[in-house]
Amino acid sequence: MASVPSLASTVQQRLAEGLSAALPEAGSADPLLRRSDRADFQANGVLALAKQLKGNPRELATKVVEGIPANDVLREIEVSGPGFLNITVTDEAIVRTLAARAADARLGVPYAENAGTTVIDYAQPNVAKEMHVGHLRSAVIGAAMVQILEFTGEKVVRRHHIGDWGTQFGMLIQYLMEHPHELDHKSDDEVSGEEAMSNLNRLYKASRALFDSDEEFKTRARARVVDLQAGDEQTRALWQRFVDESKIYFYSVFDKLDMDIEDADVVGESGYNDMLVETCRILEESGVAVRSNGALCVFFDDVKGPDGNPTPLIVQKSDGGFGYAATDLSAIRDRVRNLKATTLLYVVDARQSLHFKMVFETARRAGWLNDEVKAVQLAFGTVLGKDGKPFKTREGETVRLVDLLDEAVDRATAVVGEKAEKVGLTETEIVENGQYVGIGAVKYADLSTSAARDYKFDLDQMVSLNGDTSVYLQYAYARIKSIFGKAGDRTPVAHPELELAPAERALGLHLDQFGETVHEAAAEYAPHKLTAYLYQLASLYTTFYDQCPVIKPAPAKEVAENRLLLCDLTARTLHQGMALLGIRTPERL
Repeated sequence: MASVPSLASTVQQRLAEGLSAALPEAGSADPLLRRSDRADFQANGVLALAKQLKGNPRELATKVVEGIPANDVLREIEVSGPGFLNITVTDEAIVRTLAARAADARLGVPYAENAGTTVIDYAQPNVAKEMHVGHLRSAVIGAAMVQILEFTGEKVVRRHHIGDWGTQFGMLIQYLMEHPHELDHKSDDEVSGEEAMSNLNRLYKASRALFDSDEEFKTRARARVVDLQAGDEQTRALWQRFVDESKIYFYSVFDKLDMDIEDADVVGESGYNDMLVETCRILEESGVAVRSNGALCVFFDDVKGPDGNPTPLIVQKSDGGFGYAATDLSAIRDRVRNLKATTLLYVVDARQSLHFKMVFETARRAGWLNDEVKAVQLAFGTVLGKDGKPFKTREGETVRLVDLLDEAVDRATAVVGEKAEKVGLTETEIVENGQYVGIGAVKYADLSTSAARDYKFDLDQMVSLNGDTSVYLQYAYARIKSIFGKAGDRTPVAHPELELAPAERALGLHLDQFGETVHEAAAEYAPHKLTAYLYQLASLYTTFYDQCPVIKPAPAKEVAENRLLLCDLTARTLHQGMALLGIRTPERL
C-alpha cells in the first residue's frame, strides 16, 4: 500500500497553495510548518516572504489566510504576532488520517524504494575474551539501527568486526601446543556459552602468566604469530578452535540480549588479512601514505599530539607488522567494492573517534570514499555506575555483560511477579515476561539516551513502572490488549463526524507523527528520537485512558468504536516502534 500522507504534509500542501494564490509573485514559497503548543501547527514562512517582497508581514499573512478556501482539513487559521499563522486542523481530518494509517500494515510509514546500501559495523567482541559492559552499547544501538534502516527501505548489510587476530594468539596457541591436555575435548554442540568462556579464560590466564614470566616461552609465542600470519596449517587449526569456542560464547550472550547474529555476518580482523599488503601498496604508490622511520604513515595537518607535532596514522609498522588502520582501510575497500555500500556506519565508542576520523580521511584521499559513498561513526558514550564513574564491580573489575543481563532479568521477574496474580499470569508467563521486561529495560535505558552521551546504569530506575522506562511502555501496550479482551462485539471503526475530546485530539495528532519520527531516527542515526516519541505516546495514552472511557462507563456506540480505533492504532504503533528498538511487548503483564 502507498504511504499515508501525514497531516503535516497535507497542511503544508494546503498552505503552499494558499501562499501561491495570494502572493503569485513569491513563486513556490515554503510555509515553514512545524508543530506548535499554541495550536496544532504554526507556519512561519510569511516572515521570510515579507522580507523578500518588502511588505508588511502581518498584512501579507492576513491576505494569505483570506485566500485559502474553506475546506475539510483546516478548521482555523489565526494570524498572530508579527505574521505567524497558528493552524488548527479539523477533527474529521485527524480521524480520516488515522483510519488510513490503521488500514496499512506499515501504519503509513513511507518506504523508500530506491534507497542505498548501508554496511553497519556493530557488536564487535574479542575472541578469547569475555564480553563486558563496554560491549553493550555497540550491540544494542547497532541492532536498533539495523531494524530502523531496514524498515525505511535501506538495504542493510551487517558486519561484526570481531577481534580475532594479533599477538595474543601466538601466546594462546603456543601454550596449547605445549599443554595439549588442557584443551576441552567436548564437541562444540555439547559446550554451553559459559563453559566455552570458562575454558578460554583459564587458558588465557595460564598462557599470560607464562608469557610474562618465561622469556623463552615469550620468544616461542612471538614466533608462533609469524606462523599464524604465514598460514601454517597446525597453527591455523588451533587458532580456529579459539574462534569457534568464542563464537559459542558470543552467540549465547547475544541470545540473552534477544539479538540475532548470523555466522555469515561475522567477519573479523582476520577476514581482511589477505588484503593488507595490497592496501599498503595502493596507499604508498598513490602518495597517500609515506615512509617515515621505516613505518608507512599518513599525515594530517589538523591532527597533532600533546607535543604539538603531527600525529600520523600508522598503516604498517617499521617491523612490517600491520596495525588496526591497515585492517580498517582494507575493510572499507571490501565494503565499497564488493558489498557495493553507499554508506558505512560504524557503531564504535567515542574514544576511538580520532582513529576513525583519520581512517575515513585516508580512505577519502585514496578515492574509496567520495560524494557517493560516505562513512559515518555513530560514536557512543560510556556506561556509568550510579556514582557517575565508569561502571565497575566493587572490586574495581569491569562488569561482565552476562552478570548484568542476568541481574536485570531477576529484578524484572520480581516486578512482573508482584502483579502476576491480579492479571492471572502462569509461572511460565512470569518467567518469559521477566526476560522481555529485563532485557527490554536494559536496551531502552541505553537507547533513550542520545548515543553520544554517557548514561548511568541504574537497574532500580530501569525496571520502574513509572517514568521514562520500557516497562511503562510495555504496560501501556498490555493495558490496551486487556481493553480489547473486554470490548465484546465492539470493534475499531472510524467516525470522522464525531467531535473529539482534547485527550483524543492530542493522542491522534501524536499517532500521526510516527512515520516522520521513524524516518528522522533513520536519517540522523538517532534511535533516542524514536524512544522519546514512544514514551510520549504512552504518556498521552495514559491521559486518554483516564479521561475518555472506552468500555466503562459505556459511551455511545460510535464514540466507543472511534476510541477503540485510537486504542488499536496506539497498540500497533507501540508494538512496531518497540520492535524497531529490539524490545518485546508481552500481551499480558
